[in-house]
Amino acid sequence: MMDKFSCNMKLAELVEANYRLLGVLSRVGIDGSYGEKTVSEACLQNGLDPDTVILLCEVYSFPEFEPSAAQLHRSHVGDILRYLHQSHDYYLSRVLAMMEGAVSQLLEPCTAAQRKVVWEFFSGYKAELEKHFSFEEQEVIPYVQDLIIGRRRSGFSIDRFEENHSNIDEKLSDFKNLVMKSLPSSCDKRLRIELLMHVFVLQEDLKCHTYIEDHVLVSMVRLLENPRSLREFPAEPEEREEERRELSEREKEILVSVAQGLLNKEIADKHHISINTVITHRKNITRKTGIKTVPGLTVYAILNNLIDINSIE
Repeated sequence: MMDKFSCNMKLAELVEANYRLLGVLSRVGIDGSYGEKTVSEACLQNGLDPDTVILLCEVYSFPEFEPSAAQLHRSHVGDILRYLHQSHDYYLSRVLAMMEGAVSQLLEPCTAAQRKVVWEFFSGYKAELEKHFSFEEQEVIPYVQDLIIGRRRSGFSIDRFEENHSNIDEKLSDFKNLVMKSLPSSCDKRLRIELLMHVFVLQEDLKCHTYIEDHVLVSMVRLLENPRSLREFPAEPEEREEERRELSEREKEILVSVAQGLLNKEIADKHHISINTVITHRKNITRKTGIKTVPGLTVYAILNNLIDINSIE
């Protein structure tokens, strides 16, 4: 796979580099009849911003990809919303519907009790995904659409979305392991493999989808909320090798605040810094510790004597 994509690439070359981009392009409105069209030509025909389409394709193609501030600044948040909306419909109407039929058939040889618990687990995951997407469709997307036309809605901000953004991968991963390791051997082998393939593909796609929400949409919307915030991102000085592994004193203070259950805005107010600076510190804490979740960071803080266990509610 090539190092990066460009707007002058032909669509067919883009898909040859990563076949998963067939689905991404479809969800932004570019169908599979590519001919010799370049990304720019196809985007012009479909009313899309080529830089934004390239950004989406790079997220799906390069595991270590991180969008630069310049990329986010020149991309179009409306096209990100189009991708997210079409993705929600694709996951619920096509992928989960297909998985639902496969699960039903796969469980036929199981006992009534086995069918009940597995079906309830799958149904619970589906309901969780529906709730997750419903919040985005009813709250987040309309809010961003208002921002695009210069109308600020009170009572909501992208920080609220970020703070309440649930992890939709863990339960799917558990379901995958149940199917792979725990269902009785009497279940149809072909159906089991087909279902697992659907789960693996969905898991990889959702990982990219979540990254786009967390690292593309949130940053772009924050620029809409406060255009001056682009200048607030602190410069990242070169670190010595030992500093790359050890938390700074400020990072330890932020970690303690996270462990105490404070939200980003509360942390910013407490330490008299901007929300963007808090986010940068939290990214550095995660990079240095390898721990992403708040419960995990809380345990880390306790084990490293940064906070007393009795002070955690």
